[in-house]
Parts: sequence; C-alpha cells; structure tokens
Amino acid sequence: MSLDPAAYFRAKLQCEIDVMDVADAEAGSLVIVDTRRRSSWDHGHIPDAVHIPTAQIPELAAELIPAGSQIVVYSWGPGCNGSTFAALAFAELGYPVKEMIGGIEYWIRNGLPVETAAGIVRSSPDALVTAHKA
Repeated sequence: MSLDPAAYFRAKLQCEIDVMDVADAEAGSLVIVDTRRRSSWDHGHIPDAVHIPTAQIPELAAELIPAGSQIVVYSWGPGCNGSTFAALAFAELGYPVKEMIGGIEYWIRNGLPVETAAGIVRSSPDALVTAHKA
C-alpha cells in the first residue's frame, strides 16, 4: 500500500503548530506544556507553561489539565523528538494535542519571552529564522 503524500502532509499539519502561531494565540485558548526535565525547565521556559516531563504525563495530566483542553507540547528543538513522545502520550489519554515545531529553541530565536529565575527575558530575534520585528 502506497501512502498518499498529500494525505500525509495534511494529517501532519493537523498535529503541529508553529511557534509564532502559539505566541499569537488568544490568551487562554491553549495549554502550553513544557515536557523537558526539571533542570531544563529551571533554565528557562515559556511564561505560563505547565511543566510535565514526558514520563509523568500519564500520572499528572488529569490532575493538572482539564479534559478537553487544547494542548501544545514543546521540548528543546528540532534536534529532539521529546515533544513527539509527549504529544503521543497526551493523544493516548484523549486530549486534543499539537506539537510546537521548533521547540523552545525557535521560541527563543524568534525573540519571544522566556521565564527564568531572574524574571522574564527576551533575546533579539534571529533574522535568519523569523520575520518578527524586534
């Protein structure tokens, strides 16, 4: 059986969301979940994200996230498939979920806010990856 490329890419796009689409989403419309380890979370994360490491999703999801919430998961970046495993875990629990492509690496490279122990910080947007204005 041959896979129809158009069907594959249509399905893929239903399961992914771009960093800038997450940043531009209406407040409260998404539950953003950082799926990285505690040390990575402590280093910096998207403000208002929920921290649930991938391995803990089955035990913590129902406690921390209301059923039916539109979830967006992220991990480090394009060289990491941690958010793919996390998206699968949420999908298996019945949550509507999308994977934020580019992860926090591209969030930072787009000059978007990151929460650290020092407070909210922003990097200058990387002109090679964004049309976002500083």
